[in-house]
Amino acid sequence: MTTIQHSRHLCEVAEEAARAVRDPLLEAFRSNMSISFKRDLHDAVTVHDKAAEEVIIGTIMEQEPDSSIVGEEGGMIGHGSVEWHVDPIDGTSNFSRGLALWCVSIAAVVDGEVVAAVIFDPVADDLFSADLSGAFRNGDRLHSAAAAQARRSTVVGSYPVAIDVERDGDRAHEYHETLLREFFAVRNIGSGALCLAFVAAGWADVTFNVDTNSWDVAAGSFILEQAGGHYIGYNAGVPTKGPDKFRAPDYIAYGAGPGYPVLEDIIVTISRDRAAARRPVY
Repeated sequence: MTTIQHSRHLCEVAEEAARAVRDPLLEAFRSNMSISFKRDLHDAVTVHDKAAEEVIIGTIMEQEPDSSIVGEEGGMIGHGSVEWHVDPIDGTSNFSRGLALWCVSIAAVVDGEVVAAVIFDPVADDLFSADLSGAFRNGDRLHSAAAAQARRSTVVGSYPVAIDVERDGDRAHEYHETLLREFFAVRNIGSGALCLAFVAAGWADVTFNVDTNSWDVAAGSFILEQAGGHYIGYNAGVPTKGPDKFRAPDYIAYGAGPGYPVLEDIIVTISRDRAAARRPVY
């Protein structure tokens, strides 16, 4: 079992690694940068993503040699007892276009459970962090809060984007229309990690996403829960609340409060339907 002291140490390592890329990323931000694409023309990547991940990995390995890395750009590296889930720039499309909604996301996993996490917003100089003693923003303790009623709540997220329309068809627009009608406000942020941090801070009430990866949510899910909020992963429409829920592809996350059945129903439906579409037909 990980001690609070060890989790604090891992959080300090994550913070050092995140701050190590602050200056080069800020120097590159709003510069004339070259952009390439991974999955499609909406999935951007820059040389700065790869360079930042290399710096982060180097810092982690120097401070905690018994580590393995699960990175967005470099894949799986090493075989250590501490597994780090790293997104060097979450919100690359925003970063590449000069929009100040991007961050560095790093989480430490021990025995299958997140025990330390950092989300660093270099532009705002905001450091969201969590260890087993709680969650913090720039050293001040975080306490999430969410309005009890949807009509008083703000949803932050990224749904729907182009790939959601491709996969869910007209239903993507129907789901979005439901959110617009039911909630006070719906905002497309373009960074899942920042959305989770905003909910942890109480700046927004709820967020959700589908077809995510562990490096997208491992840090944010832990920070939110340590701030008193809720994170529920879904796999094929089935909720997952165990320590490995950050590995589930779909999720809903909200601050301290009763939750939002309308949005939960939407996530369950999308998660179930997409899983069914991925099943091979014999």
